[in-house]
Amino acid sequence: MKITVINGTEVKGCTYHIKEEFLAPLRGGHEVTEFYLPRDMPHFCCGCKTCFVQDTARCPHNAQVEPIWNAVIEADLIVLTAPVYGLGIPAGLKALLDHFCVRWMVHRPDPAMFSKSAVVMTNCIGAGFMAKSSQRDIVNALSWMGVSRIRRLAIGLLEGVIWDELSDKRRSNIIRKARRLASKHAHIRPAGKSLKTRAKFLMCKGMHKAVLKNEETPGADNRHWLEMGWI
Repeated sequence: MKITVINGTEVKGCTYHIKEEFLAPLRGGHEVTEFYLPRDMPHFCCGCKTCFVQDTARCPHNAQVEPIWNAVIEADLIVLTAPVYGLGIPAGLKALLDHFCVRWMVHRPDPAMFSKSAVVMTNCIGAGFMAKSSQRDIVNALSWMGVSRIRRLAIGLLEGVIWDELSDKRRSNIIRKARRLASKHAHIRPAGKSLKTRAKFLMCKGMHKAVLKNEETPGADNRHWLEMGWI
């Protein structure tokens, strides 16, 4: 099994340790590829729309984005981790997800994404529901890219943010949750399209058919849908 991990921070704090506890039982026998943001993709989307109207290869940041996307496509399991900054995800991770917008079903989805499984892990200074609410942008992006099987782990750290300073009881509880989540991914079977994913796909299909009727020459999105045999 191939696992691709996108770390939303380079800091090796609580987020890092929670992710490591999740990966610990999965590393043996599985290929793990990791990226750290913003180190591996330090650019914000500049809104040039080149990926939408021409090709992703012409994106000014493609040299950094493409290796990460290729690793996502090759993975059986996609893991995204992030601490919570200002009740949201770090800017580096949001920037990467912005570059992935062209891969949404409304534009040019990759059929390989329909069989993927994903895990989203966040932690915050505060209650657990705050950590979970911050996952919205990540889950929305994965869902619109076609991922149906998304599992989540949200940890609230009311007693502190330094891993080694957490009580043994608190660390043990977090580790138990991470390991329990990992056990669900010891053997990954291809996920099928959920009802929600199918509904989104059919909606986008109808939209692309309607747009195609008014295009003398199909645009980049519709060329993709035609090549896939979807319209």
